[in-house]
Amino acid sequence: MSTASSQTALSGLQDHIRAIPLENIANIAKDAFTNKEILPLWFGEGDIKTPDFIGQAITSAMQEGKGFYSHQNGIPELRQALVDYLGKLNAKPITTDRITVTSGGMPAIMLAVQATVGRGDNVVIIDPVWPNITGVVRLMGAETRSVRMDLGDDGWTLDVEKVAAACDSRTKAIFFASPGNPTGAVLPVPVQKQLLELSRKTGIWIFSDEVYSRMSYEMPMVPSFSDIAEPEDRVIIINSFSKSWSMTGSRLGWLIHPPSLEATLAMMVQYTSSGTTTYLQYGGVAALQQGEDFVKFMTNYCREGMEIVCGALEDIPRVILRRRPTAAMYAFFEIDGMADSKQACLDILRSSNVGLAPGYFFGKGSESFLRICYCRSPEQLNIAMERLKKALK
Repeated sequence: MSTASSQTALSGLQDHIRAIPLENIANIAKDAFTNKEILPLWFGEGDIKTPDFIGQAITSAMQEGKGFYSHQNGIPELRQALVDYLGKLNAKPITTDRITVTSGGMPAIMLAVQATVGRGDNVVIIDPVWPNITGVVRLMGAETRSVRMDLGDDGWTLDVEKVAAACDSRTKAIFFASPGNPTGAVLPVPVQKQLLELSRKTGIWIFSDEVYSRMSYEMPMVPSFSDIAEPEDRVIIINSFSKSWSMTGSRLGWLIHPPSLEATLAMMVQYTSSGTTTYLQYGGVAALQQGEDFVKFMTNYCREGMEIVCGALEDIPRVILRRRPTAAMYAFFEIDGMADSKQACLDILRSSNVGLAPGYFFGKGSESFLRICYCRSPEQLNIAMERLKKALK
C-alpha cells in the first residue's frame, strides 16, 4: 500500500482548515436532540414558528413559478422593501445599490470576510461574541485577535483604545455585534463614532453585526452604524430575518455595503450560491411589509423571558449577573467557583435536563460564564429555572 493511500483523505486538506477546532455548541447538544425531556436553551433560536403570512407568501411564490434563477444581489422587490423598511427606522436613507440579499446571516458574514481578508491577514474581534465569526476568519487562513469588552456594574462596555492597540498593518477588519450575542450589549453612538474614525484613519473595514437590532427593550431599534457612516465608508452591515421574524431555518439575510461593491458582491454570490432562493425572498418581502406587529411581539416575548430568567438567576447565590440585558435573547452569567464551563454544562444537562451553552465558546475570559437563550415560552422557562436552582445550589 502506498504512503498516500495509507493516509486518510483528511490529510489532504489545507493545513489551516485541518487546524480549525471541530467543537461547538452543537457537539454538546448532538446526543440530546431527540430527548424530549431536555429543555433546549443552548441555541440562539426561539420556539415560535414562522408566522403564517410569511409561509403563505413563500408558498404562493412557489406556486406562481418563482423558483428560477434571479438577481444575484436579490430580487428587486426585496431590495426595495428593505430600502422602505430601513428608511422608516434609520436616520439616513439607504439606496438599493447598497443592499445585497444573502442565504442567511452566515453567508453574509462569509461574503464580507472573503471580499476583504486573505491568508496572513488578521481581523480584530470584539468579544464576548458569537463564535462563528472566528471560524469564518480561520477558513480564510487569517488570524483572529480578541479585544474583550469590560464588564462592570453598568454592564459591558468597549474601550476603543484597546481596539486600536490590537490593530496593525495586517489588520483588515474589526468585527462587533450590537446588540451582542451573548451579552445583549449595545454600542453607544459615541463609541461607534470612535470606531468609524479609526476605520477612516487606517483603512480598516468595519463589520457591524446588527441581527438583533430590533430586539431592544428600550427603543424601536438600536443605533445602526449606517446612521453615522457615509455610503463609501469601509463599513459592511450584516443582518438577517432569522430572529425578529422567527425564520432561522429559512436562511435569509442581507448586507448593507458601499454602492461601489454592488457588482463585485453580485459576482461573488454567483460563484458561491448562484443567488438566494428566489421564492424565499418573497417571504422576506412579506416579513418587511406585514410583519411589524410580529417584530414587536417577538421583542416582548424575549423581554418576558428575560424577566423570568434573570429574576430566577438573581435568586441563586452562586450566580453573578451584573446587569440585566436590554436587548437580544440571552442571559450571560457567571457561576462563582466554576472554572470549566463545558463540564458545568454537561453536569447541568445530566442532573437537570436543561441545555445551556458554555461561555468558553464566546472568547477568552468567558470560561466561568454560561449562556441561556430565553426566547422560549414562560412555561418552559419557569420549569428550566426551577431545575437550575437545584443544580446550582
